[in-house]
Amino acid sequence: MEQLSDRIKAMEESATIAMAQKARELKTKGIDVISLSLGEPDFKTPEHICQAAKDAIDEGKYFTYSPVPGYLDLRQAIAEKLKKENQLSYTAEQIVVSTGAKQSIANAFMCLLNPGDEVIVYAPYWVSYAEIIKLAEGVPVLINGTIENNFKATADQLKKAITPKTKAVIFSSPCNPTGAVFSREELGAMAEALADRPDIVVIADEIYEHINFSGEHVSIASMPGMMERTVTVNGFSKGFAMTGWRLGYIAAPLEIAKACGKIQGQFTSGTNSIAQRAALAALKGDMKPTEEMGKAYHRRRDLVLEKLKEVPGIKTYVPNGAFYIFPDVSSYFGKSDGEVTIKDSEDFCMYILNTAHVSLVTGDAFGAPECVRLSYAASDEDLVKAIHRIKEALSKLK
Repeated sequence: MEQLSDRIKAMEESATIAMAQKARELKTKGIDVISLSLGEPDFKTPEHICQAAKDAIDEGKYFTYSPVPGYLDLRQAIAEKLKKENQLSYTAEQIVVSTGAKQSIANAFMCLLNPGDEVIVYAPYWVSYAEIIKLAEGVPVLINGTIENNFKATADQLKKAITPKTKAVIFSSPCNPTGAVFSREELGAMAEALADRPDIVVIADEIYEHINFSGEHVSIASMPGMMERTVTVNGFSKGFAMTGWRLGYIAAPLEIAKACGKIQGQFTSGTNSIAQRAALAALKGDMKPTEEMGKAYHRRRDLVLEKLKEVPGIKTYVPNGAFYIFPDVSSYFGKSDGEVTIKDSEDFCMYILNTAHVSLVTGDAFGAPECVRLSYAASDEDLVKAIHRIKEALSKLK
């Protein structure tokens, strides 16, 4: 349509959401589709968090607009959490609560970027990073990790990618889509690579913090000289199984936090009041459900890796966090079942969806066209069944 802006016409649709929609379409036709495409916990939100929301409704005082950056007691609780768990000293004024970590990231880039500013993006990367950067009129500059080093780009790659136009760097740890976790040493090297450019802002996406099998989660903002230039992004979706509640937050230098509050005041105002009360209970309450979910994901990771060994031509690695496997499937490119020829990872995903009735996400969307993303946030039974189906479907390709 001529009425649509160039901005929206240039924007790519979220590949994860698009694949989930295609899977739903098949399900409506009565087909038994196993969805391994969305990054969504299959656990229910812990009961004490749900109860806090019910109590807030019954109190009858959380029906008005909430403060734009979030309720003060929630922001104070976030600051306490960051101090206790991440060794980061923030005031409540430096915290902005938003409608999901995705909005938190969008707020930050809209506040930081001018047309033509470059953002170094650690790839493979979460699908929305590049599109949000472009929407803010910035330029994504990718540095790529490889499957041989668990998809972690090096500090040397970071150093070489810096130009006079570099305004920011963004990465996730644990990483979506790869499950990679940056060690203390690797983050230290990253900080050292940025040492002579204090004007570059680092956006550290830590939404998968509680799903970490490496034994230690380290925030880059805790490194010497980094807190003054880092926007730490986190939220409640993954660690507390609260995807639908839509709660994320940033902790940032005061000037950036105030700017994010300013833009949020124009876009959405304060986020859902009842969800914020639930989030407060998540931070203040029992962490045992979160720990149990982490153990379940760890077990599922090992189950999926073991089962994938039985599938010829699938190249894997051992991710240390999140709930994804990001295998290299390029050995199947050029193969055919006589009707369908697999040219790339998108063809691979569509073939698996239509033949095996399992939904995956193409690696193109994450900056790694030789790979696909498989989420193991599903039951053991579904995971075993899905990989069996994938193996059967791939055996037809010659």
